[in-house]
Amino acid sequence: MSKIIIAVPRGRITKECRNILSKTSFAPDPLLFDKDTRKLKFKSKNKSIEYIKVRSFDACTFVAFGAAQIGIAGEDVIKEFDFSEVYAPLNLNLGHCKISVAALKSLLSKEDPDTWSNIRVATKYPNITKKFFAKKGVQVEVIKLSGSMELAPTLNMCKRIVDLVSTGKTLKVNGLVEIEKIMDIQSKLIINRSAYKTDMTRIKKIINEFENIIL
Repeated sequence: MSKIIIAVPRGRITKECRNILSKTSFAPDPLLFDKDTRKLKFKSKNKSIEYIKVRSFDACTFVAFGAAQIGIAGEDVIKEFDFSEVYAPLNLNLGHCKISVAALKSLLSKEDPDTWSNIRVATKYPNITKKFFAKKGVQVEVIKLSGSMELAPTLNMCKRIVDLVSTGKTLKVNGLVEIEKIMDIQSKLIINRSAYKTDMTRIKKIINEFENIIL
């Protein structure tokens, strides 16, 4: 019998995942939650289930291409990549934040967004950003950045940024303000559709266990 691989995102969400994963019958080796470990693959209490720890932005990709059958990913990543092979059946009530549009506070009084036909935006979410502004009838030139988004408007790279916002402290420190919320975000359990079809009994059991712990 082949092993089921569960992809868990690295970063602050790993600590939140522990509250759920440690209660399962397939709880991972506690080393998975050690932020200093360089290991990427971990055993569990169930010999037929293993874990991998990946970048949060890559969790969907590992599941979509079958490297992992199950994973945990934020709705931001799920929506951005929109893989047809990824099925997200369960909200995990973890990693709550939002994707928002932000701009320099000092420039807001000088701008009239109603006159825009196009705009330059810095973000690591090009697809979400383009869809959001397209609904407003605004064409977007995206500058794709992986981090330090708040620097872009201060250095005249763009007029707006689209990024994850939790407390808003980073925006404030860098002279930016949140203008519009695009969507609320939380983490979800994601499943590879092909794996679900071929190994439905085992995967359903795992989904049900997650569901029982959350509820």
